[in-house]
Amino acid sequence: MKSNARALALLLLGALLTLLCACGGTEEQTETQVTVSPSSQISSAGEEQQADEEEYTGSVNPLTGLPMEEELAGQRPVAVMLNNLKAAMPQLGTSQADIIYEILVEGGITRMLALYQDPSDVELIGSVRSARPYYVELAAGHDAIFLHAGGSDDAYSKISSLGVTAFDCLKGYEGTLFWRDADRVVNNGSVHSVVTSGEAITSLLPTYGVRTEHEEGYTTQLQFASDGTPEGGEQALTITVPFSNYKTGIFDYDADSSKYLVSQYGAAQVDGNTGEQLAVTNVLLLETNCHVISGDADGHMSITLTGEGEGWFACGGQYIPICWSRESATAQLVYTTQSGETLTLGAGNSYVCVIPLNSGVTIE
Repeated sequence: MKSNARALALLLLGALLTLLCACGGTEEQTETQVTVSPSSQISSAGEEQQADEEEYTGSVNPLTGLPMEEELAGQRPVAVMLNNLKAAMPQLGTSQADIIYEILVEGGITRMLALYQDPSDVELIGSVRSARPYYVELAAGHDAIFLHAGGSDDAYSKISSLGVTAFDCLKGYEGTLFWRDADRVVNNGSVHSVVTSGEAITSLLPTYGVRTEHEEGYTTQLQFASDGTPEGGEQALTITVPFSNYKTGIFDYDADSSKYLVSQYGAAQVDGNTGEQLAVTNVLLLETNCHVISGDADGHMSITLTGEGEGWFACGGQYIPICWSRESATAQLVYTTQSGETLTLGAGNSYVCVIPLNSGVTIE
């Protein structure tokens, strides 16, 4: 009996050990499977990160260098004449403009030309004011559709001679493409109340029978990089641009956003649509001959925008001296470094100040 009991005990012990080994083997196999899974996830994440870092090769906005659908990148931009009198503040839609040009008009005041490659998302744009010939030329250089409310005789003549596609609030388009904003009539006065909108522009322009896309072969002269900080530049944290005794523009660099915050008339230049201060990636200052036309009773200006000139470019808190050139009234502005290389802008929006020679710009 004792012998049989001992045999039975040994048999049970062997079975127990076999079971424990089997369980241990299953646990070891499970651990191995778990360690494989994380390694494959890390590999996948690494591939995704590598893909994100690859250079973007798709369509870009020709005015900013930022990614854009091919269909939108190939359409003609819209250029809108904007009021810049202190009494007309705040402006509307400036924060979404791809390029803003600011130039003197009569009496030492300035006006602006705001370019939008895709204005569809812009709420209101304005207030819209009258044209001057040099703004017409800039619009022509971008193959843009030009929106304005009136103009000087020279501006109307330039629209005709250059064949610019233009829509004038004062010649049949008030109440459709343009209208007077009721709040601005009360707060700013009727003359500063003409507005349009992205919705009106994108819905109505195709119905007017005009060409809305660039012609085949159109190319932009602008060159962009993700970081446009000029190599070998000097510090440019505050840029002060005295256009005249009436108007001085100030651009303060904000390191957090890598943009320049724009001020004028002693206060932030605000977009009335958003309540936010206008901020731009690139600031370009172009010096040229600016003078009152002799014998002009209204004091209209002559602004030289063909030929060659000098100026400055700021991006990323640094600046360099540059050269600009333009072959004709319908050509694009070309920017180069002083050594003759094509200037590379930072991908983003730009503010171009066309200023008199020896205007007293300070960059600190």
